Amino acid sequence: MKLKVLALIAALSCGAIHAQSVEVKDAWVRATVSGQRATGAFMKITAKDGAKLVGSSSPAAGVTEVHEMKIDGGVMKMRAVEGGLDLPAGKAVELKPGGYHVMLMDLKGPVTVNSTVPLTLVFKDAKGVESRLELKVPVSAKAPAGAMSEHKH
Repeated sequence: MKLKVLALIAALSCGAIHAQSVEVKDAWVRATVSGQRATGAFMKITAKDGAKLVGSSSPAAGVTEVHEMKIDGGVMKMRAVEGGLDLPAGKAVELKPGGYHVMLMDLKGPVTVNSTVPLTLVFKDAKGVESRLELKVPVSAKAPAGAMSEHKH
């Protein structure tokens, strides 16, 4: 299934139109177990002209943050990415378990297999122009094989 959403952002103050082109592929959210209050969203993001992933939101969670997880001296550490996640022009950046991901915390309820989670990603281009991409991300117990969805804006 391929969904393509194109969005143009108009900067009304100077009358110019700025096109932000970001593609999201293979997006998924990990299902939760009873009582679990957080989960992760994973995907591949490609920004045609380069950008930063600077934020996210979801009505399914009280808090969402772009996080990085890494092993440091044998200890797993997870932290919010300060200043946004760089998306170099034309290069896919993978948000995956054990690396960068969108953390959904203070969940409002269970996140179940075969459902979807609404997720809004916020980007800034090199000129500082902000754009948003609204997704309905499928929930899975593990990473899906092959492309589940593709979104562009």
